[in-house]
Amino acid sequence: MLVPLYEAVYGRLGVGPGSRLLGLGCGSGLALLMAASRGAAVTGVDASSDRLALARERLLPAGRDARARADVLIVDGSRGDTVHGGAADTAGTAAASGTGAAGGGGPAYTVVTAFEPIGCLAGDADGLSEQLAGAVPLAGRGAAVVLTGWGPPERCATMSVLRAAAGPAEPSRGAGAWRPAHRDDLEDVARRAGLWPDGSGRVACPFGYADADSAVRGLLSTGLFDAATAAADRVQVDKEIAEALHPYERQDGTVWMPNVFRYLIARTP
Repeated sequence: MLVPLYEAVYGRLGVGPGSRLLGLGCGSGLALLMAASRGAAVTGVDASSDRLALARERLLPAGRDARARADVLIVDGSRGDTVHGGAADTAGTAAASGTGAAGGGGPAYTVVTAFEPIGCLAGDADGLSEQLAGAVPLAGRGAAVVLTGWGPPERCATMSVLRAAAGPAEPSRGAGAWRPAHRDDLEDVARRAGLWPDGSGRVACPFGYADADSAVRGLLSTGLFDAATAAADRVQVDKEIAEALHPYERQDGTVWMPNVFRYLIARTP
């Protein structure tokens, strides 16, 4: 769903041969695959073992030779593994020995991406700040750090669905409660990480699904509704999402939700 965002960022930064990219919250690896197809060496980190399994299937299909694998590193963030070092949950013998895309002692990263959008759940910026604290020291001086977030609520149909299903944010609900995106969310995170802004942009990324059932499954897979499902019955959450999707259902049964996402390019000191 965020392919236009990935393309816009990679094109603007000139990601390609010679780029060493670290993807925070890499999920199923689509953004990494697109960077690798441009010739970049990529490292992906995520806390979800299920999503990392998909990333490995995409980036390390059976039959790839060891040389190709040396440009790909997958790290299981849920196990406390580090991006540098042989103890990391890596893919391929070259990466596991510390000679891969970001093995111990390897060149610094030239690009760090955080493509999981922040700005609609309370506490998501805090989580990103923690990830950046560990990632920024691995990047070279003046390296690009890409932060992404939801655009204005009135231009993000999916955010209205999230709000309807998760309910309004309340102080007592803490992290994971819905909240509207703030104009300076990305700048605030960059400032806290000691980064300096170096450009920004907006990209249209509509979410489209074959039918309402597919939309419900797809939205739940994003993790945006984890707090809601933890606090309420899953069946009830599914029902609320389905009801919130009604305004975006077309006559042919498909679901189409226009969204705008914002990205900030910051630089390391």
